[in-house]
Amino acid sequence: MKTNPILEEVWRIKDQLAAEAGYDMDRFVAQLRAWSAAHPPSGPVVRNAEELHRFLAEEERQLQEESATVLREQPPPKP
Repeated sequence: MKTNPILEEVWRIKDQLAAEAGYDMDRFVAQLRAWSAAHPPSGPVVRNAEELHRFLAEEERQLQEESATVLREQPPPKP
């Protein structure tokens, strides 16, 4: 059987977090909530596929606006 290093790391961290909480689910959830409160997300939070589609559409729209060609009456001055 092939080993998967990513799964092995996830399982190791899971076991470590469970041990830190004394294998008590209520304590684990309390610790998780405390950590989440101390480390709020720095970017957008996407809760479902619809929000993800809206977010990506908005990102694409902003990229198109930034790269749009600008039409000027006069050419820019030469250096």
